[in-house]
Amino acid sequence: MASAWYQVSCDVPAVLAETVADYLTEQSGCGVCTDNRNVDTFSTDDIPTTNTVTISSYFSIPCPIEEHLAALTAFLNRLSTDLPDYHPVPPTVTMIAEEDWASSWKEHFKPLPVGERLLILPSWETPAVGETRQVITLDPGMAFGTGGHETTRLCLESLEQIMASASDAEAPVLDLGTGSGILAIAAAKLGARRIEAVDIDPQAVLVAQENCRLNRVADAVSCSVTPLEQLPGGYRLILANILAEELVRMAPELTKRLLPDGWLVLSGILAEREQFVIDGFVSQPLDLQQSLAAGEWRCLCYRKRP
Repeated sequence: MASAWYQVSCDVPAVLAETVADYLTEQSGCGVCTDNRNVDTFSTDDIPTTNTVTISSYFSIPCPIEEHLAALTAFLNRLSTDLPDYHPVPPTVTMIAEEDWASSWKEHFKPLPVGERLLILPSWETPAVGETRQVITLDPGMAFGTGGHETTRLCLESLEQIMASASDAEAPVLDLGTGSGILAIAAAKLGARRIEAVDIDPQAVLVAQENCRLNRVADAVSCSVTPLEQLPGGYRLILANILAEELVRMAPELTKRLLPDGWLVLSGILAEREQFVIDGFVSQPLDLQQSLAAGEWRCLCYRKRP
């Protein structure tokens, strides 16, 4: 039977966030969550500041929750004596059931045809008899990329189109921000013989390596945490499915590592950020070939001038 928790949340001035977080950590014996904001950046310098943050902590059931709430309310009232403009709001309580995430997410990961030639298949299923598509067997684990998200699917569709017209299978391909390794594996299945798959997350690299092994393309794909600046370049195709801010920041380094006539596929771009990315690449010797759309997401395909 799944266990359950009380989620206790309170809104406090930002200057008190650390103090309240420390208090809740001590009281609950668990960690805390502080204001989960959605930002389109990897840099903490770009995250806007706010005057109020939400601190949430978790208490296992059963527990004397009323006593915890009374103590927290008294603690917040004491803090307010030093901040005349702070008027404590009573904390909120929500009961949360703990799911078996290791298996429940699998219910939503089903075989997925992509484009004309690819089929994304969960590792616990087998392809149908007579399947003619290139099958990518995938176990995403703790890494991003099952093919179901629009950003990944747009990359896969662009990759398929580019590989259909590619003439040099020996020229290397770069998958930047590889996650589960799905794009690197697809490139290998579509004919690329040398693929560099890199990610800043060591856990993602381990997942990508295992998925490459499952798909029998480990000899063609090299997975690592090598920074872009340390990669040698000479790529005929670079796939970058990451955040818009990072794409623009890396524009010169990406372009420099691309062969003349090479392709650059940029994804992970919200529609509202498309022009921001286009403007960020306007100074590079690249020509925008197409912009693909799926829902609120965009994928830009560039080609480097000869």
